[in-house]
Formats: sequence, structure tokens, C-alpha cells
Amino acid sequence: MLDVRRLRLLRELSLRGTIAAVAEALAFTPSAVSQQLATLEREAGVPLLERTGRRVTLTPAGHTLVGHAEAVLARLEQAAAELADTRRGLAGPLRIGAFPTATRAMILPALTSLVDRHPGLEPMVVEIDPARVADALRAGDLDVALIHEYDFVPTVAEPGIATSPLCTEPMYLAGRFPPPAGTPTDAVLPGCRNSPWITATPGTLCHAMTIRACQAAGFTPHVRHQVDDFTTVLSLVAAAQGVAVVPHLGIPTPTPAVSLTRLPLHRRTKIAHREGATHHPAIQATTRALQSSIPTELTST
Repeated sequence: MLDVRRLRLLRELSLRGTIAAVAEALAFTPSAVSQQLATLEREAGVPLLERTGRRVTLTPAGHTLVGHAEAVLARLEQAAAELADTRRGLAGPLRIGAFPTATRAMILPALTSLVDRHPGLEPMVVEIDPARVADALRAGDLDVALIHEYDFVPTVAEPGIATSPLCTEPMYLAGRFPPPAGTPTDAVLPGCRNSPWITATPGTLCHAMTIRACQAAGFTPHVRHQVDDFTTVLSLVAAAQGVAVVPHLGIPTPTPAVSLTRLPLHRRTKIAHREGATHHPAIQATTRALQSSIPTELTST
């Protein structure tokens, strides 16, 4: 009989690439992960891993088993959801991940709604970059999370993760002065090709969005500052340190020294959770609370 915990380790190895990365993510030692995978190979009766020096790759049989592991883990999530539905009232920890602007604008009001309707729940919020959410959900560090994508940076389907759309928000060019009157929207970014730019830090979706949007406009931006907090970004713009592309939720209050010009770009927020957990009562309650917390100026999707 194949052990589910070992199947989870094999799935994680297929996604993370190294035994060390699996061990770090799941709080194991590398030797413990290796031992568990060796036991899984004996259970399967066929080689699942190929070792070349210090590297380990999956055999065709290993990849086949990972596909079955995904289905098994999704069914276990579904079973947990159905069992939870038989209990009276929601209770216990609920780990929620979100990016900072969503935490302020939507998570906070959603928490109030959740606690009022389900006082037994213990929501715990963790701010996390959307690029790290899938790993955190699969590892069990989160139960549900908000992620986002941009027009030039779409989300990639992640094994074992289900998503549903929540809302769409517009994007703006933030600068000291507005573009000349009558400038077409598709000419706003090209007009800033010689300006210094403020972007998020490399490796984030927000950084990729700015770089790709500028490249689509025909130039590569000259980056002067790299800052993740949009409030700080706007302060830098106000200090004439450069221009930036910011989403609507990144502008909590108007800044008199900053001009905001609407761009033909959008950011879309989605709800993410483990596949199979769609009908879990806590996930459904969180989804409803988030849907009721969408700012009125945004478009629900």
C-alpha cells in the first residue's frame, strides 16, 4: 500500500526540484526525506528516482505516480471538506495569505464579517507575495489566499491549486506631472521612456509587470529605485525620484504632488486554495466574506 505522506513528498520533489528544498519547505531533514522516498520506491516496486551525482530526477514511473498523487491529495481535501460540512459550526484555525494592498482593503473587512458570523473560527493572516502562495498552500502553511495577476504577467496554473476570480482593478502611471493634454492612453508609457523608474524588487509579479509593460511600449525602463511598498513608491514619485506604475489599491489616499494617469492595464485578484477544498465550509465562508468586502470602485469578476 502506498503511503499518502510519502506521495506528498514525491509530489513536492517534482515541483521543488531538490531534496533539500523539500526538506526545508516541509520541516524535514534531507536525510529523512531521502529515507521516506526510498521506502516509497520499495512500496511501488519500481524505480521512481534517478540519481546523477548530487541531483535527483524523477523517472517516467515517478512522474506517473505524481499524477496519481495529485488526484489522491485532491480527493483527501474533498473528503475533509465533506466531513467538515457535517459538523455544527465552523471552528479552529484558518490561515489566510494575502498581499499587502489586499490585506488593507479587503482582508480586514472580511475578517470582521467572518468573526461575526463564525465566532469559533480563528483566522490568522500572513502577508505573502503571490509568487510564493502555491508552495505555502501545498505545504499546508496556508488554507486560502489572495493572489493577483497583471495583463502582462498572467498566473500560471499550479498543480494541486484551484483558483476563482474575485475582482479587477485599474492601473495608473504615477508621476510628478500629467502627460500633455490629448495624449492617447497607449502613448502614456512611451512618453516616459527617458524618465527614471521606480519598480518593485526583482522576483515579484509587480516588478515583472512594470518591466513587461514598458517593453511592450517599446523600451526597457531605467530603474532607479526598487521598493515594494506602494505608499513609499508614491512618496518617491512626489520627491521627483521617478515615475511608477501602481494599482488602484496601492493608492490609499490622494497625494497632492503626484499625478495619476489611467492606463489601459489591469490587475486581477483571485482566491486560491488547495484543489478539492472548494466546498469546504471554511473556504466557502471566506470566499463569501471576501466577495462582500470588494471596494465599491472595483469590478467584481
